[in-house]
Amino acid sequence: MGEPLNNYSAVVESIRVMTGLPFQLSLKRITVSTVGIIHAINKLHNDLPGLNLAVSLHAPAQDIRCQIMPAARAFPLQKLMASLQEYQRNSQQKILIEYIMLDGVNDEEQHAHQLGKLLETFQVVVNLIPFNSIGMLSQFKPTTEQKVSAFQKILRGTYNIRTTIRKQMGQDISGACGQLVVNVPDKSLGNAEPLTDIEDLFI
Repeated sequence: MGEPLNNYSAVVESIRVMTGLPFQLSLKRITVSTVGIIHAINKLHNDLPGLNLAVSLHAPAQDIRCQIMPAARAFPLQKLMASLQEYQRNSQQKILIEYIMLDGVNDEEQHAHQLGKLLETFQVVVNLIPFNSIGMLSQFKPTTEQKVSAFQKILRGTYNIRTTIRKQMGQDISGACGQLVVNVPDKSLGNAEPLTDIEDLFI
């Protein structure tokens, strides 16, 4: 849980332990996911060449990112994309883009086209992540399967971007991604404020 690149030194040290003796894991089998901590991304390739990078983008525009991810206010989208471009130029590796689908927020066709244009010069894999409902604890709602599929078709067909859809598992027992952490009966919420940061629900 949490943002790994906010604990940069410990993450780098931990990965070096995992890739050294006696474990000897390959860096190609390790992925670090971040909301986009620019100054840390700028150091990552030099410190851990070969590591896989995943970025929780979740929106194709800065205003939407700030709405669903308050941390994005500190890392403007334009500067983040410039940092990723430099990272990719140095690493020559594909970047995984994580994109959680939220009904009426970032899942419309216009958002798919915005995302496609934002990423068309990159070598990326986009992973579309259906949002798992947690009742009254969140203001966000799941996107329909039809809209997720249409979003994927635009990225693939119009922009030739490799796009996958994360398989959903465990919803029937409230054990899907995000549900185990925050799922409680609605009647027990009292005056609790709904969660507004998607990263609190997603990671």
